[in-house]
Amino acid sequence: MLVREGDLRGRRVLDVGCGTGALAAALAERAACRVWGIDSSEEMLAVARANVPSVRFKEARAEQLPFKDGWFERVVLRMSLHLFDRPRALRESRRVLGPSGRLAIATGDPEHFGELWIHRWFPTIAAVDRERFPTKERLIDELEAAGFDSVHVDVLQQDRTITRDQALAKIRGRAFSTFQLIPPAEYEAGLVRAEAELAPVTAAPSRWLIVVAG
Repeated sequence: MLVREGDLRGRRVLDVGCGTGALAAALAERAACRVWGIDSSEEMLAVARANVPSVRFKEARAEQLPFKDGWFERVVLRMSLHLFDRPRALRESRRVLGPSGRLAIATGDPEHFGELWIHRWFPTIAAVDRERFPTKERLIDELEAAGFDSVHVDVLQQDRTITRDQALAKIRGRAFSTFQLIPPAEYEAGLVRAEAELAPVTAAPSRWLIVVAG
């Protein structure tokens, strides 16, 4: 959906907050994109460079991109927007896009957060994440303030399941950055409860805001 709505296929693309390079790899290998990836974590970039040699990676911050004005045809952010100073990061994304460029964003829909599988054991995560993730309306306002127009928003619902082992691996590995922001006592108690209560398979739906701006 990102490739289609953002018109990414075959484009010169910057992946902002690329992490270990999963999206960058998919864009390069499946959408014939020429991809650059940036992240502030050198540890994640080391994994990305090892796994995706066809993509160029740089250590950099979304709020200060090391590229000249108008260098890219597309900028994409997948599950990273909530980690940045959004006004600054969006202005930088606008700066490095050419005149007919597009920004494509995939981010969690805050209206759905209370329904996520993880909140049964970690009840404050929903409130913490609602502070971090922008609503559709707020994101539209922020994009327009950063100089974007023609903002279009779609909602993508994904229904999937997660096994007990997968769920426990995510919890024990603190796979979600919000785990670092909840009280340690809540994390420890939630882990104990999850180990005792998780079913062999758990429903784990997710709902995305897919946002494209010109």
